[in-house]
Amino acid sequence: MTPPTHPSRRTVVTALGAAGFVALPAWPGTAHAADGPVLDTHPATEPSGTHVRDVGGTNVVFRYGVVLPAFDGWRTHEPTREYLSLDRRWRFRFDPRDQGLDESWQYPDLDDRAWGLIDVPSAWDLLDTPGFGSQTGPFGKGTAFADGYAWYRTVVDVPASWRARHVRIAFLAAGYSAEVWLDGVHLGKHEGANSPFALPVGGALRPGTRQTLAVRVFRRASYTDYTATTFRPVTDDHEIPYKPVDYWPYAGLTRSAWIEAVPRVTVAKLLVAGANGRLEARAIVENHGDSDFDGWLTLDPGRESGARPAVVPARIAARSAGVVRVSVGVPRAPRWSPAAPHTLTARATLTARRPSGPRVDTLSTRYGIRELTTEDAQLRLNGKPLFLKGLNWHEETAAHGRAMTPAEYDRELAHITAVGANYIRNCVYNRHPYVYDWADEHGVLVMDDIDTMWLNTAQEKLQTERYGLARALALTMAWNQHNHPSVILWCLQNESEIDPEGAPVYRAWLADMKAAVKAVDLTARPVTWASSTSNDPAFDLADVIGFNEYFGYFYGKDADLGPTLDAVHAKYPGKPILITENGTWSVAGTHGPDTTEGTEEWQAARFTAHWTQVAERSEFVAGFTYWVLKDYKQRAGYNQSYNGISVMGLLTFAEERPKLVHEAFRKAVNPRS
Repeated sequence: MTPPTHPSRRTVVTALGAAGFVALPAWPGTAHAADGPVLDTHPATEPSGTHVRDVGGTNVVFRYGVVLPAFDGWRTHEPTREYLSLDRRWRFRFDPRDQGLDESWQYPDLDDRAWGLIDVPSAWDLLDTPGFGSQTGPFGKGTAFADGYAWYRTVVDVPASWRARHVRIAFLAAGYSAEVWLDGVHLGKHEGANSPFALPVGGALRPGTRQTLAVRVFRRASYTDYTATTFRPVTDDHEIPYKPVDYWPYAGLTRSAWIEAVPRVTVAKLLVAGANGRLEARAIVENHGDSDFDGWLTLDPGRESGARPAVVPARIAARSAGVVRVSVGVPRAPRWSPAAPHTLTARATLTARRPSGPRVDTLSTRYGIRELTTEDAQLRLNGKPLFLKGLNWHEETAAHGRAMTPAEYDRELAHITAVGANYIRNCVYNRHPYVYDWADEHGVLVMDDIDTMWLNTAQEKLQTERYGLARALALTMAWNQHNHPSVILWCLQNESEIDPEGAPVYRAWLADMKAAVKAVDLTARPVTWASSTSNDPAFDLADVIGFNEYFGYFYGKDADLGPTLDAVHAKYPGKPILITENGTWSVAGTHGPDTTEGTEEWQAARFTAHWTQVAERSEFVAGFTYWVLKDYKQRAGYNQSYNGISVMGLLTFAEERPKLVHEAFRKAVNPRS
């Protein structure tokens, strides 16, 4: 089979002292929508109003005017709360000409009986796209290429008992952006395809009645014409990513949604940090009532902690938020590690008047006891140096796109442990909460990412100085994944532009996002990013130096990697180094000499050459992240000959069959094992 006309993965790594590099294609510097593709509208700043406030000495994330709550309702139903699942079949209609608002599609009296139907969760890409998972399928046809606006509608019977409740509607994801109405009342807009959001319902709720929920979802087109020989990209300065990228931008309500009714005095979020024999907890309590709350909070550190529950006063003024701090010694609690992934469950219980008084609200969270440090150019867990044998992976299957089922997650993630990996990089977006729970339970370490991929200097400046979506994504990543012991690294960006004249802008952008995650992370996890160069002008800001490298593929020779690592270490001798991407490609079933590009043998040999150089330097290189676990779909303007499938995986896309590199990766010995 003929190799792809264009490379499957584009990157630039300027090695210290290396001669060659391959440039990224030129992209428009400003928003562009030629020949009619619809662009979404944007307010002056990102629409959720995400920000941090100091509440009693604890930094708390607010969004839509309230505390950003825990999203455990997808799996855990607290006994003090009521839940109404929105995972069901909704009415659905594409709106390619953006006529829905003018025609009042958000209002309850609309006759939508002629609309189509769609499941929530699902990606509308898979609604009608024959051959989506096949390398020989027709690229550019079907709902996988339906862009612009689409509308969802459903009706809900609101219990009369919710009159005395604070009610919010939670969505685990909506790609790319979503606006929500209840009986025609606009509740808010969310931007960011892969991060959860919750909208307070407020006065739009009419308990004891049937109400109509309408959601308008938007996805920007990647190109003006997906089948043209010359690609004309569609971009938007405000969006992240702002231009076509080489993964699939699945559209729709791709993860679970529900309505949650909580007491007016409620534990919105429970932050915990377990280390060195202690559990430090912050219960963020909201009082939506008109009266001050004067009660107690009991923190139970969990059955296996060896500690008794702690009881402290909880006084929260009316119409405000407060933080109740609790510190509990847990000297006999087992530590969490990849070899022994012990998790515990902490539960916060609010009671009125006295500790044994009426229960007002509860919130539980899983956590682990572990110590994470960076020192002497090493990443250490519980005092022992780590070497991360890892994989990048994309959250998708041929059958369901990004709306994966639990069985699909179990099968997909099992591939990671089967090859002896101890670490995954969530390139380049947050995953479903199932993934973090799975990693906690299976002892797999995680680097969590956000969608800040391939920004240029103009977008970095816009995000830092005005729009603030990059900061919001960083804040919510750290806030939402805070309690997971498996999450050990925050990744701020992937291969974004470092213009020599724009280096101060780039540094300010990274510093802004780093400050955001550090502000809310009680455990002070290390911060890194997947740089496009080994000579990044902001590496001094990183706790762990991370860069993508493709020596011997896009530029230079395989053997250039070792000297490059040595040069980076010499410049930053105290910092661990992490290879955040490396890989090549092969078409499954194509065999030949390991010097012939595109054969399985060539792909496996290139991995081994790079792995060997990294493993030999494990005293200062903290790990290696292969690109990528499985072949994956993308709309980035190349690989159309394979129906948009990038063939860089250890496994094939739809069938998940192993290539030779799968066995080479499995046999690679972790130097810290």
